[in-house]
Amino acid sequence: MGPGIIVFLVVFWVLLSVKILNEYERGVIFRLGKLLPAAKGPGLTLVAWPIDRMVRVSLRTVVLDVPPQDIITRDNVSLKVDAVVYFRVVDSVKAVVDVENYLYATRLMAQTTLRSILGQAHLDELLAERDRLGAMLQEVIDQHTEPWGVKVTQVAVKAVDLPHEMQRAMAKQAESEREKRAKIIHASGEFEASKQLTEAAHTLQSEPMALHLRYLQTLTEIAAEKNSTILFPVPIDWMRAFLERK
Repeated sequence: MGPGIIVFLVVFWVLLSVKILNEYERGVIFRLGKLLPAAKGPGLTLVAWPIDRMVRVSLRTVVLDVPPQDIITRDNVSLKVDAVVYFRVVDSVKAVVDVENYLYATRLMAQTTLRSILGQAHLDELLAERDRLGAMLQEVIDQHTEPWGVKVTQVAVKAVDLPHEMQRAMAKQAESEREKRAKIIHASGEFEASKQLTEAAHTLQSEPMALHLRYLQTLTEIAAEKNSTILFPVPIDWMRAFLERK
């Protein structure tokens, strides 16, 4: 074997053994099937081919879209709920050795936990307290994925699809609530108006001339409309005086 062939083989081996890992990547090395204690990277890494095998693991945050899940709430309402899970690998060695496929395992864990946790909540809680339920989902999923070297940072309940019958029932309930508030406001206004009228009546009763002034002011306001017919009310006492003279 000539020197040229040896040089060629050495260069060929170096080209196969040198690996470049990005800043967000780590390389888990298996030497003859045995795991090396620490992951490699980032930068230039030497993998002794063919006795070494490297598995690349990304440390970037993964956005996992959980497909809609059929859920029956605690108050027996059937609906579909989907969510978004944000997670990342914090221990690349565990993510490769302790679980076969951490992406697939995290997806199934998120689906199972979503059905379990939201099935224990009432419909009103699911609609009004999504942040609290999302925090509960994040805590439970993170506990199960921690042995895999996966850290779940956030879980957000994205959408809740209600049946059409439930949507109509909720619309009727909201309409009834609006009518209730409108009636309460109207009754409160009538009560305040009656109080003001009562105070005005007491004031006019204590000052007889004030009633005449108010009467003249009303006539002035009526006279401003030229197409109006003005009626002059005559006190019954005056009519009684004319009747007694006859």
